[in-house]
Order: sequence, then C-alpha cells, then structure tokens
Amino acid sequence: MPLFADFPAVDEATWRQAAETTLKGAPFEKKLITRTYEGIDLQPIYSQAAAASLSPPHTLPGSRPYVRGAQADGYLLTRWEIAQELAYSTPETFNQALRFDMEHGQNAVNLLLDGPTRAGLDPDQAEPGRVGHGGVSLASVDDMAAALKGINLEQTPIFIRVGTVALPLTALLVAHQRRQGKSTAKLRGWIENDPLGVIAHQGTLPLSLAKAYDEMAQLTAWAVAHAPQLATIGVHGYPYHNSGANTVQELAFTLATGVEYVRALLERGLTLDVIAARIRFGYALGSNFFMEIAKLRAARQLWAQIMAAFGGDANAQKLAIHTRTAVWNKTALDPYVNMLRGTTEALAGAIGGCASMHVAPFDEVVRPPDEFSRRIARNVQIILQEECNLTRLIDPAGGSWYLEALTDQLARAAWTLFQEIERQGGMFKALEAGFPQTQIAEVAEKRASNLAMRRDVIVGTNMYPNLDEVQLDDRATDYDAIYRQRADQMTYHRTHDEDHVAHTATLDKLSQMLSATPETMVETAIEAARAGATLNEIAKTLRISDAAPPTITPVQLQRAAQPFEDLRRAAADYTAQYGHRPQIFMANMGPIPQHKARADFTIGFYEVGGFELIRNDGFATPEAAAHAALESGARAVVICSTDDTYPELVPPLVQQIKGDKPDTIVVLAGYPADQVEAHQAAGIDDFIHIRANCYAMNYKLQQQLGVRA
Repeated sequence: MPLFADFPAVDEATWRQAAETTLKGAPFEKKLITRTYEGIDLQPIYSQAAAASLSPPHTLPGSRPYVRGAQADGYLLTRWEIAQELAYSTPETFNQALRFDMEHGQNAVNLLLDGPTRAGLDPDQAEPGRVGHGGVSLASVDDMAAALKGINLEQTPIFIRVGTVALPLTALLVAHQRRQGKSTAKLRGWIENDPLGVIAHQGTLPLSLAKAYDEMAQLTAWAVAHAPQLATIGVHGYPYHNSGANTVQELAFTLATGVEYVRALLERGLTLDVIAARIRFGYALGSNFFMEIAKLRAARQLWAQIMAAFGGDANAQKLAIHTRTAVWNKTALDPYVNMLRGTTEALAGAIGGCASMHVAPFDEVVRPPDEFSRRIARNVQIILQEECNLTRLIDPAGGSWYLEALTDQLARAAWTLFQEIERQGGMFKALEAGFPQTQIAEVAEKRASNLAMRRDVIVGTNMYPNLDEVQLDDRATDYDAIYRQRADQMTYHRTHDEDHVAHTATLDKLSQMLSATPETMVETAIEAARAGATLNEIAKTLRISDAAPPTITPVQLQRAAQPFEDLRRAAADYTAQYGHRPQIFMANMGPIPQHKARADFTIGFYEVGGFELIRNDGFATPEAAAHAALESGARAVVICSTDDTYPELVPPLVQQIKGDKPDTIVVLAGYPADQVEAHQAAGIDDFIHIRANCYAMNYKLQQQLGVRA
C-alpha cells in the first residue's frame, strides 16, 4: 500500500500551480530554484521522476559502480577509522598527545609532518620558524621511535602525509618497526604520496616529476611484497577545495590526478590490480551538506568507471576515501562556531561513506590544539558512531530522490570537466597551462563577491558578529627555540659516536644505495635508515643526477573569512591605540517602530567591520539628532528612518552636522532610488542596504576614519 493512500494523488504540475499562487507573481525560477557554484539547479521538490534516468540505474551497496559504498555491509562490521591529525612540533609532544588520544577513542595514527620534513630537509637545514610549524619535525629513525613510542603498528593503522618524501619516510618507519622486531606484513594505513597535489599547492617539487613517479613505483612494488595492507599512492582534493574550487572541479582534478598516477605506474611495470589496491583519495568536507555527500558518492562511481576502462576487475574499481573537514570555511572569529561546522561536515563524510576521517579542532586556524579542542573534535566522530546509530545503517542516503539526482548531476558535470583535462594531455599538462588555477580562481572570485554582498553567510564573521567575544589565546609557539632544539638533536645524532663506527656504517649503506637496482632500492634505503642515515641523506642519495624539478603557478590557498577578519583586526588595532572602537553615531529618527528595522540592519552591517554603533531610542527632530551626533564625537553618522520621512529629515540633519564638522561621513540606511540624487545633493556620502557590498563599504569607512592606512 502506498503511503497516504487515503489522500488524492497530486501531480507536480498541480503542486507547481499552488506554489506559484503563493509567490504572488514572483518568478518561480528565481524564488524557488537555487543555482549552485557547480552550475546545478537545485529544485524545491524532488519526485521519483528525478531519479528515473540515473546513470547508472539504482544499485545496491557493495555492487558496481559503488555509488552506495564499496562494502555491502556498510559500517556494520568495519567502521570508519578515527584518524585525527595532531599538529605538534616535536616527536615527543606528538607522542604525548597521540597516546592520550588513543586511550580516549582515536584508533588510527595520523602523523602530520612539518614543511621541511615533507620537502626532505633535516631540521638543521631548514629556516628557523619553519621547523615544527604545522606538524612534526622528523628526520631519523630515532625521531620515528620517539613519535611512535608505545604504539603497536601491527594493530593500529598509520596515515602519513609525506609530501615528496614517501620512500625516505617509509624507510624510517620500517627501520623503526624492524628495530622493534615487528613485522611489516601487518603494517596498514596510508603513505599519502601525492606529488601533483604538492606541486598544485606549492608550485614546485624538490625533485623531477619523473623521479617522483619512479620512487612511487619502487615503494608500491616493495609494499606488495613486504606490506600488502599499506596504501602508497595518494590523491588529495584539499588544495583545490581550500582554494575555493567547486565540487565539480574538485572531483575532476582528483580523478585526472589519479589517472595520471595509474598511467605513470603502468609505464613502470606495475599491474593495474597492484596500483588499484594501493591508491586512496582524500577529500575536504565543506559546509554544503548534501553536496558533500553527493561528492563522495560520485567519486566512487567515477573512479569505478575509470578503472573499468583500464580493464580493472570489481576489486580494482573500489575506492577508499579519507576525509578531513575543510579549512576554507573555518574562522578565527567566533571560533566556537567551527565546532558546529565540523559536526555537519563529519556527518556528511559518514553518510557519504568515508573509510577514515579527521575532524579538525575548532581552533585549527588560530593555534595548535589543546586537550579540550582535540577532545571535542574527536568526540564528534565517536558520537556519530556510538550515539547516532550511523554504524547500524547501510547507506542512509540511498534512495533519497534529491541525493540520487544530485549525485548523478554532479558525476556527469565532473566527467565532462575530467574529459577536458584529458584532452589537454592530463593533469600535469593542465596545471602547467594554468587551466585548473584559472577555473578555480573564477569560482573563488564569485564566492568572495557573494560573501562581500552577504548573499553567502559566514556566521559570526560577515553576519551576526559578536564584538564582545574574547579572542582565543594564540599560545604563540617559540619556533626559534624548536629550531635550536631540533638542530642540536641532529648535531648529536651525527656526531655522538666517538669512534665513528656508526657514521662509517651510515656512509657505507648510503653508498650501497647508489648502486642499488630499482627492485632493491627500498630495502637498501631501509638499511641505511637503520644504520642512522637521516631523511635528507636518504632523499639526496635517491636523487643524485636527477633532472630539474617542475615549476608552475600554484593554486591560491585561502580562507573565505580572511578579508572580514582583516577588517576586525584593523579595528582591534585602532582600539588598542585609542582606547575605544572606531565609532558611528546612529541618528535614529522618530519612534522605535519607525527606525528599528533599519537601525538593526545598520548595527549588523557595521559591526562586521568592528565599529561601535552609538545607539539611542530615536530623536523627534533633526536638530536634536544633529546635536547629539556632534556631541558624541563620532566622525561617521548613519541616518535611520523610512523612505517616506527621509525627504523631510535628511536635508536639515545633514546640513547641521556638516555645517559644524564638514569632514563627518553621513550615511543613509536604505536606498530610495527616486530620492538618491536629492540626498547626495544634500550631502549624503553613501547608502547601506541589502544589496550593498558590506566588505567594501566597511573597508572604505575604515580608510575614511583613519582606522587603516
């Protein structure tokens, strides 16, 4: 029996007619259809017909093309892994946080490395200030042992974002395992080797792309024999998402990257089954809840389609996805709102079918996390698993006409863009030509414009700001001290053996790498690490006589809130200098019902820029308002009333204010189009209204009032 069988059926045409009646002449397409940054029109209602033409047609979880998940049982037997990043600077501080968090719900190691380590530099070779910034400084097997002290990697998966040092870093990891007498056969997790992601982010590599692929092939071939559960190939959407890309672009660019890696490794003698089993994708999760769910579903579908085209079997077509909450939409202002953002993003990742996840601490963009912020982030995942019963459902999104239709539209659009990249010669050729960068910049510009106009909202930043919030203590890290500490440790590591026996052994093992065959290179590097060779020494030896590295224009990583945070920062600096915020007097005219709507709008509009609004309950006459405005000492005034009263109120009010203080900025709340010229002639400097550029007008007023140079 169909639901609601006792009620007469209503078709879509009848519903639309009723909806148009309620719109009272407003265009249906403008009011009820939402155009996304992906170019997809979101309908106000979805029916079964929306999912009737899906490609592929309706499938079950665990069946090709895996739209509904790679496993038929979803999370019933195997939950996604809670793989929280820990952004600490030294192996010891990382280990302390890791062991605590592993005892409180985390079940995977996520080793985040600092920039010098990812570039293959030992800490004493890097610039002070960079060592330990954003991740762990790690250069030797002793460092690896300190970072992983007390962690059994035969039972715990490990994720390492390695940058360009996958092979040298794995050599340190395996050397640590073998020192402990542990087998590498049980190593599982992900060595996140993604050279195209690095070059997209940084614009260059410390080695040639061909050499990067050689090392990827050598490491992957070694893993087949020695660590069969360890993934060695990474494809990350983070650089694109966190530069403002839309979801179609993020999907297309990651798919094109994955295809380039497959081709490069096939050329180096690996089989498709070997490659497919050791590749993972990593996606950032943003605020568009349903779009993010559809993204993960579409990624699995399209990757299955690609691997089928390569001739891969059912297992080769399965894709494991790691997710992390995005940086693009996180804020330093009102930072506790980031907890809410992270929660919805994590829910999207779980419903979308991720295999592992990192939920960023709410203070990620401000400072290294503390125990509190780590706990809240970690507990988001634990609550989703333990309290929300998501692990007892198989594909809870399946069958939603909206999500099925959205996934299909997203997949089709991403496939079209992917084919365009293929026509350009692949992902690296496209990056060289600047195609992805241009595509992303266009979308990022649209996003910035919509944020400036407040068509898009960042709660607590460009809408609903809280000027009374207490800013987070940034707990400034002394990176110079960390540099000195790590440099001293490296000096001791190289010189502590007085009879030079260990040093001689290290040189001998490194020299053996020079004559090692590709098949034995990884094992030779591991032996060099066990003998004491550092990360940089191994990397340099691997890359002797390498060709010149590639150079491109990188994508521009940014956070959407940064321009607005800059406004508030300028206002805070002004406050520190003068003892009060930059002030705006509100010339509210008439009784409260007459001015309240525009007064409330004005407060919200200018508090975005950190201004203090001098409020009142309204003035009966322009003379009284002008007198109070002049007495306040404020150098800017906003007149708030109604369009009907403005012609009578504005001229005398502006004349009296500017007659006494000509440099006062007078703004009118509203934009009565037929009165604008008259008000400008009377001395009004600007108008604020719902279609005004909030960012530009706050920036301009800060300049006019000397808040910024």
